Amino acid sequence: MPPKQPNILFVLTDQQRSDTVHAAGNPYIRTPVMDRLCREGVNFRKGYTPSPVCVSARAAMVTGQHPHHNGCYDNGFPQPQDRPSMMDLLSAAGYYCHGVGKMHFTPERNALRGFHSRDTQEEICRTVEVDDYLTAVHQEGFDHVHDVMGARGEMYYIPQISQLPARLHPTAWVADRSIDFLNNRDSSKPFFLWSSFIHPHPPFSPPTPWNKLYRGANMPLPKRPEAMEDLWTHFNVNQNRYKYRDAGLDDRMLQVMRAYYWACVSLIDYSVGRILEVLEAEGELDNTLILWSSDHGEFLGDYNCFGKRSFLDATARVPMLVRHPDRFSGGLVEDTPVSLIDLIPTFLGAAGADSGNAELDGVDLAGLVGKGESRTIYGQIQQGDRGVYMAYDGDLKYVYSAGDQKEYLLDHRVDPEETRNAAYNLFYAEDVKRMRDGLIQFFQSEGYTNPLDGDAWKGYEKPALPDSPD
Repeated sequence: MPPKQPNILFVLTDQQRSDTVHAAGNPYIRTPVMDRLCREGVNFRKGYTPSPVCVSARAAMVTGQHPHHNGCYDNGFPQPQDRPSMMDLLSAAGYYCHGVGKMHFTPERNALRGFHSRDTQEEICRTVEVDDYLTAVHQEGFDHVHDVMGARGEMYYIPQISQLPARLHPTAWVADRSIDFLNNRDSSKPFFLWSSFIHPHPPFSPPTPWNKLYRGANMPLPKRPEAMEDLWTHFNVNQNRYKYRDAGLDDRMLQVMRAYYWACVSLIDYSVGRILEVLEAEGELDNTLILWSSDHGEFLGDYNCFGKRSFLDATARVPMLVRHPDRFSGGLVEDTPVSLIDLIPTFLGAAGADSGNAELDGVDLAGLVGKGESRTIYGQIQQGDRGVYMAYDGDLKYVYSAGDQKEYLLDHRVDPEETRNAAYNLFYAEDVKRMRDGLIQFFQSEGYTNPLDGDAWKGYEKPALPDSPD
């Protein structure tokens, strides 16, 4: 008799930095559920997004393909419809697939994309007919609240208290609907439940009393290295401007911003704990693979920047926590670089299923644990002369920004906080050449939809390799 297929609970947050987990090194934040996943599972502490912005990150994750493979490079691009999704593959393997919360599918926001059923809650919702969460809020008598996710526009990066009570907050609703699914599912089939939380994406708007869980005066100030602007790309300048953060900064407000951001993370942690309690009560917890990650991070004022669209760790590095007694256990920390494109192979591996005809770029995370293998992962946002490209081998991170005609090299062995660009340091000339050549070779791979071609490198004269320093 074949082994029973495990259930799969996929917890995805939006814009959660990797340094928001107490057990992973943040001594101040309270995250008992994520701490439990670290204690009982595996923390892949070098987890990265393949594209540090919502739509293209999710497209890469759902297809298991890099942006230059699936053709989705940024928020303005449609996600590919001509290839199987994560849910299609798991459905073919016998799973009932249900989604709750933000999916950010484009061009059809309410498409099933392989789900059997969905409870919809999208980031900007105005019409009850197309959003289950907004319908629920209106039925509770809060139809007067115009911005149920928090006020945007000029208020986008101003920390604010939710206009809704905690029981109706978007985070609580995702947990409620996930629990409802677990209580009413067909137990004859294994399930794939994707619980997708909009927070801590801005506006940073925790409900009362969660807004006082952390106090601004106790929050660390942003990281501001001496040469921080040398690490900017054109995206940083643009984002700071349209997020109203380019005309002077208030440290006290930045501390409150971080406090509210952390409160949003802690509320998600608490809400996921409610889901795990149901699984535990049903005796299904140890038969459920749990994976917690995020689509990308958030600057929160680090480097005097805000938003994402960068391959600095603040915005490109994400939590990657996995628990399953048979495949991911022991409270291990794994240092092999991993990516969101590895999720599909990981889920299929747990299900004992193959990918069929799907072309997947990732690997099963279970095969990396404890092996000490070298691996390079890649990332991209935008394309052509606006593109930014990354290669990371666990020690060195190489980034090329076509829009700036500039290279960046970050050496995590001696500069783990990413405080300086070593790309033009004579002592790194060989490293730069090796990483650059590897990146170009990868992005020019045959068969990909839009490789790193001449347009991206136009006008950029790669520096000649100097003589080795004494």
